[in-house]
Amino acid sequence: MMIKVFGFLHANYFNMISIIIPTLNEEKYLPQILRDIKSQGFSDYEIIVSDGKSEDKTKEIALAEKCVFVDDENRSPARQRNQGAKIAKGDVLLFLDADTSLPDGFLPAVYNEFKSRDLSVAGFYLKFNSSSKIYLLFDFFYHKICWLGQYFFPASVGVGMLSLKVKHDQVGGFDESIFIGEDYDYINRLAKTGSYRMIISSFLYFSVRRLEKEGMVRVLWKWFKGGVYFLVRGPIRKKIVKYEFGQY
Repeated sequence: MMIKVFGFLHANYFNMISIIIPTLNEEKYLPQILRDIKSQGFSDYEIIVSDGKSEDKTKEIALAEKCVFVDDENRSPARQRNQGAKIAKGDVLLFLDADTSLPDGFLPAVYNEFKSRDLSVAGFYLKFNSSSKIYLLFDFFYHKICWLGQYFFPASVGVGMLSLKVKHDQVGGFDESIFIGEDYDYINRLAKTGSYRMIISSFLYFSVRRLEKEGMVRVLWKWFKGGVYFLVRGPIRKKIVKYEFGQY
């Protein structure tokens, strides 16, 4: 196994956000999320692109934009997030998917809220980046589920998560043995170490590329099946649905 890190690293943690973006062949979407981050009017951050040995120009883009870059031949969202967190120098970790988009003022708002509310882990409300009216229903139901879940059963998705670095280390990061739903498992374990809430000062734009490529019904069925399995039997460690990292 070979893991390589590019960029200047510090051993000590600082009061800042380490933004960790797991990637695999994301040359199309990575430039946009990097532009979003750099246009925030906020400077207390580092960007770590944690890659699964992409075969496109992901690495070149990350290095050209002065990101810290780490790559690892083992490929999974959990693995890439963990590898990024290992080298993070910020006290707060922000995990973002490469196809996520940020509204203006996102970083200062969510960082200040996370700190002021003394949270250990937090999720985000989402807006689907499509003009189709069906996604307005998705916005509504996801918002209600997450609002209720923050009090009774922590529920958010890996497209965007905030956590304290010390709490991440305390629980051992993401469980890399989980096939899908590692984000739900992560949030549940961190919520037991402190306070979990949904961020209310801003939101994330959620990419519909998987829904458009696979078909809405098929993807919703996967989400439903995975959710029921997780609630009934716990973490999903076997391939109950088709899912390939980096194929969207």
